[in-house]
Amino acid sequence: MTTVRILIGDLRFTGRIETALAPITAAKFIELLPYSQKLVHCRWSGEGCWIPLGDTNFAVPFENHTSHPAPGQIILYPGGFGETEILLAYGGVLFSSKMGQLAGNHFLTIVDGIEQLPEVGRRALWEGAQDITISAA
Repeated sequence: MTTVRILIGDLRFTGRIETALAPITAAKFIELLPYSQKLVHCRWSGEGCWIPLGDTNFAVPFENHTSHPAPGQIILYPGGFGETEILLAYGGVLFSSKMGQLAGNHFLTIVDGIEQLPEVGRRALWEGAQDITISAA
């Protein structure tokens, strides 16, 4: 399975799990489906929203990691210099924390509905945390 449905508030997206590029992270995330959390606006990274996960240990190595996810790319930071988190880029992002620049595993890409991403960012910034659910397609 490589296709997922993503619901953020009432906005619908289709995503592709990057099983070839991040096989360990992708497999771990697939085990968690359906996945529901709250998505909040980034504090440090720019035009992105994140799911703070504290000291959750996904036990994944760095793979297909980037500090500059493109709009629609979703990354998992497995922790270390900051807390574990999942980040969704809706615009320009330089992934970082108060400790400085970080890199996260790009494991999921939005392939349909990308034009709605600026609205996700606007809502998270001005209306607060947004419900997000990722499920098998």
